[in-house]
Parts: sequence; structure tokens; C-alpha cells
Amino acid sequence: MSLRKGWIAAAIVGACVASCSPPPPPPVSGPPPGREVYAKAAKCFAAVVVSGRQDINPWLGNKIDRGNSPADADGGSAAPIAPDGYFLTADHVLAHADGRHIFIVLRRSGRLQGHLARVVWRSPDGDVALLHADVETPHYYEWTRPDAWLPRGTPVMHAGVATGFSGGSGKLISAIPPDNTVGGNRAFKHDIPLQPGDSGGPVVDSDGRLVGINSAVEFLIPLETAFFIESEANRPNVQRVMARVRSDRRARGKTAHP
Repeated sequence: MSLRKGWIAAAIVGACVASCSPPPPPPVSGPPPGREVYAKAAKCFAAVVVSGRQDINPWLGNKIDRGNSPADADGGSAAPIAPDGYFLTADHVLAHADGRHIFIVLRRSGRLQGHLARVVWRSPDGDVALLHADVETPHYYEWTRPDAWLPRGTPVMHAGVATGFSGGSGKLISAIPPDNTVGGNRAFKHDIPLQPGDSGGPVVDSDGRLVGINSAVEFLIPLETAFFIESEANRPNVQRVMARVRSDRRARGKTAHP
């Protein structure tokens, strides 16, 4: 096959992948996440703190007190995605992490504890980052199916540290295609208002499975309404993220977890 014919064939195949993908499913509705999902989110609570301090535990107690936080502290939320200390957060939470320490904050026996963490992978364009802390995380999120659409209208809740347990539930405003139709990060919107500190927190469905990671809040003022809020989130390629987790385990000589 000549170079020109090969290029034409590749173009046709690429066009078919883009145009022959099945259209998004119609909107769906269903019951909002119930108490058991909120209980699971409470067990999976995780936050990120970035600070020049060597140890933030003297500051932590049974809650994160912003008014008494270290002067240089930045932070956000996180989502545990494996039983051995792997977390996803928003990449912009780590915007000022160079030369400083990153801590994952978990709740243990009613008290918050900070654990030093390191960056495994960052995607500034997708606003997602993968962190690891040397701590067991028996409570973690499993993903929604990576090979299936998440239709618009899917009931969801979020578990950010600022409003995760007081903001109520909502629904997806935009559908999320499966991994194999795009291959990379997929931005999506939901209708749950967020506040600073919610970035990096998990968005989960009514079964408590992870949909994606909160990124930002967009304020819109349409003509027909007085005020409207859309919250933006991101869903990375699940298979690639979990492959990075497995690769990092091998690099650390750890193979106990699947």
C-alpha cells in the first residue's frame, strides 16, 4: 500500500470512529443516592493539604478548621480508588505544590490524620492528579463501568470536604461517553453547587460508584432565570488510571493488590 493510500485509509477509519460511534442515550431519571451512599462517602472521606510544614497533625483535630490552618496551606478534596493508598484529586489543587509537602488527610477513630503523599501522575489539561500515601485505605470507591455511557440525568452526589454532606444530591447535566469512544479525559457537568475546597472530591452515582472528580464551578446567568450554577467535573480514562496504579505498585515492589 502506498503512503498516500495508507494515509487515506487511516483518515477514513478515523472519520468512521468519530462519526460511527453510537449517539448518547436519552436522558434518564431515578432515585437519588440514599443514606447508604452518604454513609459510604463518609467512610471514604479524604482531603488534600499542601503546606511547607513537615507535619500538619498538630493542627488537625476532629475537623478541618480553616480559621486555624497553617498560613501557607492550600488544599482540596480527594477520592480513594484502591485499598492501598491511591487517591485522585483535581490537578489545580496541587498548583502550588512545588517545594512543599503534600498530605492526604483521612479520618481514623474519629480524628483526622495527615499522611505524607507523593505525586504519581498529573494531567493539567484534564485537571486530574493521582497521589499515593503509605497508608491502608480499606474504604475506597469502585468506578462506574468504563465501557458504558452515563446518560444525562443520572442521579449523583458529591463528597467534597466543603459541602459534600450538606449540598444534597443532583444529576448529570451532560452525558459521559465510555472510555473507548474518546480515550482520554472527559469533562462533564452536574447541577450540585460547589464551594472552594470541593475541588478534587468524588462525584458518585446512586450505587456509590465513582463517576468522576470535581474540578470547578461555573456561574451562568441565563435570560430566563435569575441565577444558575453548573459544576464542572472530569472523568479520566479509568483503565489508564488503574494501569498507572498497577505500574506504580510494581515500581515500589508491591503486588499484593489486584
